[in-house]
Amino acid sequence: MMLLFPEMPGLIKLKQLAAVPLALLLLAGPSAQAQGLRVPGVAPSSGAATAPANRAVTPVAVAGNAQRAADFIVAVVNSDPITNNEVRQEARRLRNELTENRQPLPGDEELARRTLERLIVDKAQLQIARDTGLRVDDVAVDQAEQSVARQNQVDVAEMRRRLAASNVGLAQFREQLRDRITLARLRERDVDSRVRVSDLEVFQFLGEQTSANASASGGAVELNLAQILVSIPENASAAVLASLTAKAAAAQAQASAGVDFAALAREMSDAQDRATGGQLGLRSADRYPELFWEAVKNLPVGGVSEVIRSGAGYHVLKVLEKRNAGSAVAQTRARHILLTASSQMNEAQARDKLLDYKARVERNQADFATLARENSQDASAAQGGDLGWAGPGLFVPEFEQVMNALAPGQISAPLISRFGMHLIQVLERRTATLSAREQQDAVRNQLREKKLDEAYATWVQETRNRAYVEMREPPQLSP
Repeated sequence: MMLLFPEMPGLIKLKQLAAVPLALLLLAGPSAQAQGLRVPGVAPSSGAATAPANRAVTPVAVAGNAQRAADFIVAVVNSDPITNNEVRQEARRLRNELTENRQPLPGDEELARRTLERLIVDKAQLQIARDTGLRVDDVAVDQAEQSVARQNQVDVAEMRRRLAASNVGLAQFREQLRDRITLARLRERDVDSRVRVSDLEVFQFLGEQTSANASASGGAVELNLAQILVSIPENASAAVLASLTAKAAAAQAQASAGVDFAALAREMSDAQDRATGGQLGLRSADRYPELFWEAVKNLPVGGVSEVIRSGAGYHVLKVLEKRNAGSAVAQTRARHILLTASSQMNEAQARDKLLDYKARVERNQADFATLARENSQDASAAQGGDLGWAGPGLFVPEFEQVMNALAPGQISAPLISRFGMHLIQVLERRTATLSAREQQDAVRNQLREKKLDEAYATWVQETRNRAYVEMREPPQLSP
């Protein structure tokens, strides 16, 4: 699954390889129709092995349902080609993802542009890993393969049989897994491992929080912002800069006039968070860039900022939530069952299963924890679906909104999030007062997450800028 609970111990973390339903892996084959394997926090790869340097790649014929379409090179990243079929496969995955999340679909031209850019970044990162000697051995790939099989409740032999039936070669499938692990380890090595938060930074933050951001209730300001980002390419010409400036101004004008901000973000933003309407999540003001805080600190909830410029481009911000948070934090302990759509179970069937589980628990014919252990497709299944104590902003908004509306002991109706179909039960609630050590740990985590976000974004951009990219023929998504 995807990164649903980024700070919960025992759940899928950013640097771990996610276990994904088998149907999501079948996109690599020419007849597949679902998503590709994804590693949390890492842009999806092309799903094919990187071509050896200096090897010529010629157009090849790829089998379709009833026709053959000639493949061709659309771009070369340093010495490695990206083919049109790679773009088509990844675009199909992105289109399916948007459809499942009930998001508007971009036109073919925009979808091809986004897809190709993702593949370019992936290819550049894989080249860095290769050139610097980062290798993933077969043992790690074996473990990843076993993890995928367990997630699909089959053994490795049965999973391989299903892959073969879908025209996915075993070598190609294992190379996909190797690429995902490589990208995750590359980030660990080049970004995560270098981010440090000193005790001095923690104490300085706490002091500044008390003096600068303290409110009448003694707490820091927490914000949930949404953004529209109009990125500015390096060495942009005056004409390009003028066009992008006009685009940002138009976005700000429409947002200020009351046009749905989430829709504008999905349509106009260049940021990765555009798929979620540009939401950046609830966090303390100090976890946002200072430029953002200065732009919104005097705005009410619902207010829209002027256009501001950062190193990444132009930003338009909207205040979704603004509140004071003291050391006392409201926490909820909940558990859930997660089912993900697959070739064996579509969304409607997953909903029906969860409705059946809900009815059985409410009639005292089944135990929620037992059902979670036996059926949930989430790392929390081993704990009976228990997610532990969680404060505001820890879960994705669609999950948290439903959870917050439940009374202790109550079970939700099935709800869909970007990660699948959930059944939630709230166990209890409390208001917890953080100790001095817990506050320091929380601040350390906040500062680290902020540094990681900034460091990763900078690293990705630098990686992209260093790569020599030769654009060939425009990609064609249609046969």
